[in-house]
Amino acid sequence: MAGILSMILAGGAGTRLFPLTETRTKPAVPFAGQYRLIDFVLNNFVNSDLLKIYVLTQFKSQSLNIHLRQAWHLSGLTDQFIDPIPAQMRMGKRWYEGTADAIYQNLRLIEIHQPELVCVFGSDHIYKMNVRQMTDYHKAKGASLTVAGIRVPIEEAHQFGVIEIDEEGKMIGFQEKPANPKCVPGHPDVALISMGNYVFDPDELYRTLKEDAQDPNSDHDFGKNIIPGLMAEGNVYVYDFTNNKIPGEKGNAFYWRDVGTIDSYWQANMDLLEKDSEFDLYNAKWPLRTYHPTVPPAQVLETSQGTQTTVVNSSIASGCLLRGAKVEKSVLGFNVRIEPRSEISESVIMGDAVIGKGCVLKKAILDKNVQLAEGTTIGVDRELDEKRGFTVSKSGIVTVPKGARIGFED
Repeated sequence: MAGILSMILAGGAGTRLFPLTETRTKPAVPFAGQYRLIDFVLNNFVNSDLLKIYVLTQFKSQSLNIHLRQAWHLSGLTDQFIDPIPAQMRMGKRWYEGTADAIYQNLRLIEIHQPELVCVFGSDHIYKMNVRQMTDYHKAKGASLTVAGIRVPIEEAHQFGVIEIDEEGKMIGFQEKPANPKCVPGHPDVALISMGNYVFDPDELYRTLKEDAQDPNSDHDFGKNIIPGLMAEGNVYVYDFTNNKIPGEKGNAFYWRDVGTIDSYWQANMDLLEKDSEFDLYNAKWPLRTYHPTVPPAQVLETSQGTQTTVVNSSIASGCLLRGAKVEKSVLGFNVRIEPRSEISESVIMGDAVIGKGCVLKKAILDKNVQLAEGTTIGVDRELDEKRGFTVSKSGIVTVPKGARIGFED
C-alpha cells in the first residue's frame, strides 16, 4: 500500500462565473488579490502532509497549468508529487461526462499506486481542512465512502447535495440539489449538505465506478449516482466539518464558501476585509502558499501637489502604485496602478490594471489587464454599464472582462 492518494477535480467550466471564466477554468480564477481558487484545496492537502496529488483538468486549463507549474512544482526526487492530468480520452473520444467519469477515466493512475485510501476533492471552495482528520474518521468507521458535510442556511441548501444521517453519522438520506431540502432534525433553519469532498476505500471506488460506467442511464456523477448507490448498500458515513481542528486558527475554523456565482465570489472577497475576518489569512501554522511574481512592494503615495492617498479596510497586493486616490473596502491584485482623484469602493481589481485619473468604481470586479481612461465610471450607472456589454449580477455587481480598455478613442 502506498498511503493516501488524492484526486482534485479541477475541470469545471464555471459558467455561472462568466466572464471571469471566459478564458480560464473556474479553479484558476484569481481570489483575494494573490491566490487562485485551487490554492485553498492544495494548501489543505499540503498542510495535512498529503503529497501525492493528481489535479484533473479539462476546460481552458492553460492558466491553471501555468499556475501549478509556478506555485506547486515538487521535485521528482521523491514519490511526492502534484501533477496536472489533462483529459486524455483514455476511454474513447469523449470528454469527462461527469465527476465520476473523470475519476473512472483515470482509474489506471490510481491502481498503479495501490493506495490505502483515495481522496476525491473539489477545487473551487474557500475553506481550511486538516484532511487527515477526515481520513482518520473514515478508517475508524470502516466506511466504503466518507462524505464531508457542513450545515448551511436552509434557503441555500437547494444548490447542494442534502444529507440525512443517523446517530452514528451513517448516511441514511441523500438528495442532489432538491427543490425542497430537508432540514436538520430540530433545526428548521439549516440543512446538512455535502462539501463535495470524499474519501473512498479503493476497492469500493474501483467497483462502483466500473459498474456506473456500464450504466447507459447514469449521469456518471458522484452526487447523482455514486453516493446514492453506495448509501443504499449501507456503509457511507458523513464527516462533520465542525469537528475539524486547524492549529493556530483565530478566525472561524469552519468558514466555507462556495464561490460559484459572481455575487458569492464578490462577497467572499469582501468577507476578508471585515474587522474580524472569519477567514484567517495570517495563520503561520497553516500557511497559504501561492505564486508570487517578482514585483516591488506596494506604494501608497501623495501627488506632487500634496494630495494624499486614502486606503481604508482594503487589501493591497505587491506591485500596486496608488497616488492621490481613495480606496475603500476593496481588494487589489498584483500591479494595479491607480491615478489621482480616482475613488474605488467595494471592488475587486484582479491585477495588471491601470485606473486613470478621476475614475469611480463602486461594487465592481475588474478582471486582469483592464485599462480605464480618465473619468471612467463603473457601478454608478447600471444602464451605461449594460450598454457597454458588462455583466451585471442580481445584486448589482458589475464585472469587466479581461483585457478590456474602457473610455479610450481607438
